[in-house]
Formats: sequence, C-alpha cells, structure tokens
Amino acid sequence: MIIAVSGIDTGIGKTEATGLLARAVMDAGKNVITQKMVQTGCCGIAEDILRHREMMGCGVLEIDRQGLTCPYVFPMPASPHLAARQEGVKVDPAVIERSTSELQQRYDVVVMEGAGGLMVPLDGDLLLVDYLALHHYPLVLVTSSRLGSINHTLLSLEACRRRNLPIAAVLYNRFAEEDAVIAADTRLFLEKYLRSTSPGTPVIELPDTRSRVTGETARQLARAVISILP
Repeated sequence: MIIAVSGIDTGIGKTEATGLLARAVMDAGKNVITQKMVQTGCCGIAEDILRHREMMGCGVLEIDRQGLTCPYVFPMPASPHLAARQEGVKVDPAVIERSTSELQQRYDVVVMEGAGGLMVPLDGDLLLVDYLALHHYPLVLVTSSRLGSINHTLLSLEACRRRNLPIAAVLYNRFAEEDAVIAADTRLFLEKYLRSTSPGTPVIELPDTRSRVTGETARQLARAVISILP
C-alpha cells in the first residue's frame, strides 16, 4: 500500500505530516517506511528522511544510507527540475518508481512525500500531480490556516479531481497561524466545501506538527490512515 503526501505549497508541513502518518500506521500494527521522492537543498541523506525517522522513533536505516528511500538529493534549494538541472541530470520517474516498488516489497505501507507543492515540476515534462495520478496513489493533502490557503487548497483539489486522483484526507496544519479568525473560518469553509464535493473526505486539524500529536487528533489521523489500508 502506498500513501502519497503533498501540500498546497512548499513549507506547508508535509514532512511533519508524513512522519505523523507513518507513526499512526506503526501504531496500527503495520510495518511502514517513508519515502521522499526528491530532496533539494541538502547533501547526503535527505534531511526530510532524517526528520521522518526522528518522528517515527527510530534511527537512520541502511536503506536510507543506500538512497533507496530518497533516490534523488540535490544541493540547490529549488524545484526538482531546476535543482537537477544545476547538477547536470534529469529526474527520471522510473527511478522513483523502482525505489517505491522495492520498498513496497519489504513493507506493508509506504508513506511517500512529494517535493514542494502539488503542481511542482519533477522535470521539464512531468508535474508531481501527474505522476501521482498516473499511479492512482491515495493522496493526503496538507493545507494551512494562513491567508490564501482557501484559494490554494481549492485549486489543488480541483487539479486532483480533474485527474481522478483520490483524496484520502486533508490535514489542516495550524503551525503558521497568524490570525485566529481567518484560521477558524478557513477550516469551516474547507469542511463545508469537502462535504459537498467529496463526501467522506476528512479534514483533520494538526495544532502544531512540530510536536507529537496525541489525543483525539491522533485517533482521527489513525482512522484516516486505516480507512485506506487494504
């Protein structure tokens, strides 16, 4: 089983959400691993993979050192297509697919984090959303409470709908909250919108993904994950 994680923008909380999802799957008794499709802005082991392992409560794995959990790491902090170009290479979707397939053979669940926002180009010809739609991966979409999120979220949902990409859940990340009134209204609007356009798709609030999520939020997260597991 593969669960994809993307967001309405870069820096929206995908990495923390991926770690939390993996932890929820672990708590449900499944053997789980995380994958980062492309990492930019660092060298060596992908920094997002390191954060996943921290949140999962485990150390760096040999498959992390081998690059299996993140087949592309580029030093330039930019869109994958540009970061790759600066290194004289091109992101090959088949390489990502092979890594995912090998992980899937070893684990019950692969939680796969994208790079940047949902519409980011992996190379000059392929957008992240098109790659996910090609494989029909259930998507967990991370949004936020900041001004502009309603627009970005609805555009992202529409892009998924046009491609028949299934939305498993929307994670509402409040870590960047700037205005309590806007934050509350944004969540209410998104919940109402999803009830009319995608009944059954939960909006799960993450008060602060920089710390461990517990209580009812953790239970909601676990239920959302378990509901899409075979």
